[in-house]
Amino acid sequence: MTSERQPARAKSSGGMVRRGVCLVISAPSGAGKSTIANALRAAEPQLRHSVSVTTRSPRPGEVDGVHYHFRTMEQFREMAERGELLEWAVVFGRGYGTPRKPVEEALAAGCDMVFDIDWQGHRQIRSALPDDVAGLFVLPPSLEELERRLRGRASDAEAEIGHRMAAALDEISHWQEFDQVIVNVELDRAIAEARAVLTAARLRTSRQTGLSDFVAGFGSYNERKTD
Repeated sequence: MTSERQPARAKSSGGMVRRGVCLVISAPSGAGKSTIANALRAAEPQLRHSVSVTTRSPRPGEVDGVHYHFRTMEQFREMAERGELLEWAVVFGRGYGTPRKPVEEALAAGCDMVFDIDWQGHRQIRSALPDDVAGLFVLPPSLEELERRLRGRASDAEAEIGHRMAAALDEISHWQEFDQVIVNVELDRAIAEARAVLTAARLRTSRQTGLSDFVAGFGSYNERKTD
């Protein structure tokens, strides 16, 4: 008779069992949020990856359940109505969202997740999981530098660059909704700062669910000394 293997529970540096954390990284396009998020995942392979739901068609080589969960718009809206998505949005006629169940299971198992999404997604996830989210906003060193980065990424028309800059200003206006803010002047430093934010979130007292039992064990110190 075989039993289903249970996922290992994450532990802090002191060996206490803890609950996982969602690090949500937001930034205007071009500020580096995806680069920073990918660097964290590469540095810490134990970070869980959330497979998003989308209504767009699969591209060559994409596999359902691996790259995305591909659904029709009707299925997508039904998932949203049933509360099965932590956050979701329809962008240019295509739906994108984060399934709730895998995230909740990962957090309960003590596993951490990193998301690089916009301020609206951050607001939705924080509303759904208020005690499990650490919000990090990434600012560019200047608007001039942000514009330079955007121009370097694609040969968009001047009107499109203007549209992207306007969207960036709207995104930046929500920086105060986040727990931490970093300025991405130098990428390696920004990655190190983001990793420090993740470490601090892991060590929050409320997240270390085994801390009470651990500290209670100190009560036997005097008993051992008198034996």
